[in-house]
Amino acid sequence: MSVAVTPLGPYRVLDLTNQFGFFCGRILAALGADVIKIEPPGGDAARHNGPYVAGSEDPERSLTWFAYNLDKRAVTLDLENPEGREIFERLVTTADFVLETFAVGHFDRLGLGYDALARLNPGLIMAAITPFGQTGPRKDYQATDLVSSATGSMLGAGYPDRAPLRFSVEQSFPQAGAQAAVACLIAFHHRALTGQGQFIDFSVQECQTQTVMSLAQTADLLGVDRSRDGIRQPRGHLSTRSIFECRDGHLCWNLYVAALGAKTNALRDLMRDWGESHPVLEMDFTQIDMNAVHQPDLESWEVVFEEFFLKHTKAELHREAVARDIMLFPVSNTADLLADPQLQARGFWVDVAHPELDRVITYPGAPYQSSETPWQTKRRAPLVGEHNREVYADLGISEARLAELAAWGVI
Repeated sequence: MSVAVTPLGPYRVLDLTNQFGFFCGRILAALGADVIKIEPPGGDAARHNGPYVAGSEDPERSLTWFAYNLDKRAVTLDLENPEGREIFERLVTTADFVLETFAVGHFDRLGLGYDALARLNPGLIMAAITPFGQTGPRKDYQATDLVSSATGSMLGAGYPDRAPLRFSVEQSFPQAGAQAAVACLIAFHHRALTGQGQFIDFSVQECQTQTVMSLAQTADLLGVDRSRDGIRQPRGHLSTRSIFECRDGHLCWNLYVAALGAKTNALRDLMRDWGESHPVLEMDFTQIDMNAVHQPDLESWEVVFEEFFLKHTKAELHREAVARDIMLFPVSNTADLLADPQLQARGFWVDVAHPELDRVITYPGAPYQSSETPWQTKRRAPLVGEHNREVYADLGISEARLAELAAWGVI
């Protein structure tokens, strides 16, 4: 019987990232790496990002922090202090990866740029994750998730006469973190072949642009702006809905005609079987030419179907959709996902104990299943400076010296 291994088990990551890079370290930790989150004394500013456990605005109860820093250890260290930089350099000699999200040139000004660190550790892989990369006219620009999403064409919803809409939870951060982790693993493979580390210049804007590249191509090829259509989507000279209300939430469905009209006919037949009657339900949608349909007529048909949806639950409608080959599926909210039988059957959700909170919190698990190199969740996100003693003791720093460094604000 084969034994599952952790592919990055022997390797160490020094994680100095903000939200742009948190998920990169999270992935490497899940693959078995010893990821040490290095925070300034007092803790990372991201610990103050809500929501919070039980609504208490305590930096040790940030659910955002918990989500992106599972399986990491944490130390505090002031890199602006010469003593702090000396300790960091000692840590670098024990590390395989350094992840950072500082402004372009900041690490160089501290004497901790890649060239300097590579002299200490030639095999070091260093990833600098910045909004726009290390070069170009915007290299010194700062960015929030909203800015990164906008400049990377990720803002894909909204009405033409209003400001664009964004997802309620940051999308550029996890996308950037995931792609940066892939870049780190490519560099890691190169090191395995050559023994040499390298510097990774990672642009969040380029990551977003690559992620939604097909959206831009589609708009150009079809001559339409699909990024600002709100809940309606263009279909020739018409625009159709795809999201409809039902009794307990929302579902996704499109009205099809002509070659795909049998899909709409199947829903029409369901409505008849369940006692509905309306002139629209006498239509044969396979015989309709969308080019001959007027927008007011289309919208009046959609109203008939939504009035039916509002009488039934997502589960009822989805069950019949599967049985009758109707192109309809429920739009899941958080509670739906937690109860989803498919995710439960695959063990997607992971319970992690938080002893200091006297509770267990459920987290999303692995995005894949691997027989030999499983994604692992071993510990909750670290408290501020929780692992100072054990990490710095490995460098030979005594308890007395640690007390001095703490008193001086170095750690």
